[in-house]
Amino acid sequence: MSIVSLDRLTEQLERLPGIGRKSAARLAFHLLYMPDKDADAFVEALKNARETIHECPICCDLTDGEQCPVCGDPRRDRRVICVVEDPRDVLAIERTREYTGLYHVLHGTISPMDGRGPEQLRVKELLRRLSDEGVTEVIMATNPTVEGDYTAMYLSRLLKPLGLKVTRLAYGIPVGGDLEYADEVTLSRSLEGRSEL
Repeated sequence: MSIVSLDRLTEQLERLPGIGRKSAARLAFHLLYMPDKDADAFVEALKNARETIHECPICCDLTDGEQCPVCGDPRRDRRVICVVEDPRDVLAIERTREYTGLYHVLHGTISPMDGRGPEQLRVKELLRRLSDEGVTEVIMATNPTVEGDYTAMYLSRLLKPLGLKVTRLAYGIPVGGDLEYADEVTLSRSLEGRSEL
């Protein structure tokens, strides 16, 4: 026995990242049994988010305002821009409460295998900012993957002739990790990125 509407809802939920068939079915039933008021609020929140969230015209992060809160904050250090792949990376760095500069979100990495070149990323917007804002350092905070490293190297070669200091996030052993379980690449990068005590 199959209920077409329930199957369609489950299929749509299954398309979400990290959601398998069983989780999608569980979520579908949860949504079905929500009180009408809660279900309406859920639908309204989703609809509102889709209609109001857009890219910040400065850093390309997501916002529902004229510009994102980071770009609009006059206390941020405007001489430093941290380049990240995804808006979620901004949230991760902000959680540390250590970084006080600005961001630039590329919305991906260069990946020839996936047909993504620099033209599909927000590289032009980054270059435009660098000529306008008095930036002295650009931190490459792309993920430590082949695509992330390639993107960081590509941007570094593009930016160094502009006289900017281009740095890369250090890689290493996670806090609480054991050396014996670390792979060779992580250990090598940990040694290269070591700092004085």
